[in-house]
Amino acid sequence: MTGTFCWVSYYLLPATLYYTNNSFIRASSGSLNQLYMLRYIAIRRNNIVNSKPHPRASVVLYSHHTLFSRCSIRSTSLSTAKFTMLSLPSTPPPKSKILVFGAGNFGSCLADHLGDSDHEVFMWSREARFVEYFNKHHRNPDYLKDHQFSTNIRVVGPEIPSEEMMKQMDVLLFAIPTQGVRETLIKLQHSLDHANLPLMIFVNKGIETDTQALTLEIIADTCGSEIARAATFISGPSFAKEIVRRQPTSVSVASLTESQAKKASEIFHQPWFRCYTGSDPIGLELAGALKNVYAIATGLADGLGFENNTRAGLITRGLAEMTRIGTAYGASPLTFLGLAGVGDLFLTCSSPTSRNYTVGYRLGKGEPLEDIIKTLGSVAEGVTTVKGLKKIIDEMQVSAPLANGIYALLYEGKDLHEGIQELMCRPPSRELDLPEKAGEPAKRLMQKLGLDA
Repeated sequence: MTGTFCWVSYYLLPATLYYTNNSFIRASSGSLNQLYMLRYIAIRRNNIVNSKPHPRASVVLYSHHTLFSRCSIRSTSLSTAKFTMLSLPSTPPPKSKILVFGAGNFGSCLADHLGDSDHEVFMWSREARFVEYFNKHHRNPDYLKDHQFSTNIRVVGPEIPSEEMMKQMDVLLFAIPTQGVRETLIKLQHSLDHANLPLMIFVNKGIETDTQALTLEIIADTCGSEIARAATFISGPSFAKEIVRRQPTSVSVASLTESQAKKASEIFHQPWFRCYTGSDPIGLELAGALKNVYAIATGLADGLGFENNTRAGLITRGLAEMTRIGTAYGASPLTFLGLAGVGDLFLTCSSPTSRNYTVGYRLGKGEPLEDIIKTLGSVAEGVTTVKGLKKIIDEMQVSAPLANGIYALLYEGKDLHEGIQELMCRPPSRELDLPEKAGEPAKRLMQKLGLDA
């Protein structure tokens, strides 16, 4: 049935709807940039459907793995040949000026996504050679090297962006390691216009080692409680290499200010990048940080030669443990059942391309931690997160045998096989339980933010 088409209406423009392999694909007329983008993606995937469209339609793309497009394409998978009218926005979202702090793996992939969504994107790098290379070639010399990045991105740096530039931005997106967030915000806070604050979005995942602070608290310490209350956080199962290939991805977007979470969702949301909003940034942060620790554990088990039963058990017990820790901290246990919790945990614990999984796997193969960190090529946040997590666990007196075991292995010289023996020889216990006394750390943080506990 490939090539079958019918007419639908979108913004009063004719469009072609193609049916192939139980999927309808809608192609509407679009700008020249959209046509170039569609052609570029099609060539990369080698998946152009050569059926004759309406003269005013652009191009039809189909992949048996995923659908790639700009905003002009909408698709839905159907189990039967019956067609249901697609739900489309009445007006496109407004375009924004966005400044991305961090030109690493995740920062550059999000910049690319936002650039291809027709936002005007600036990406800051502290390295002069990176600034020159990217602006000349639109490629990242360090990460995602084979990807041609959006021409809507311009890299700035190595100097910190000026106050004048900051005031022109609608969105500030922070994609830097958690251990560097405080230093960066201290440098930037004097440039923030409190009367006209940009939307501030954070995508880092971790706990500050020295203070055991979440990013929400770091923002309050450096920029004030008003900015912290409006800060927005994005987390979920989202590998950078798949985002740049427009593989369907879903994430959680959370803020203490619901309107800010909705704004961030509207900016990021595309058919290939779905956003789901929430109001528990503390739970979202903890889930994103803790899952990296359990990814080290699952990688370690795989490196030792354990198989599927072991991995499934570790992921499930890791979910129970991180939910218990999060609830004791004051987060909602439901957050850990969402994309930022079980979704990201499953992805990070089951993929050899995960940095934290890789650290565990190589430890299981007998490599020293120091050698692994030197040759990893990027930051594995779980290695530093477990330091801060250990102090939080001890303060709250919550049961966390897996996290305690990883800390002992990494920082106390615990013998690997002895540690496994101790874990497996623990007495039977309840499978699921939540702490009776919970919420003291979150209460203190809410008081710092000027909110009722």
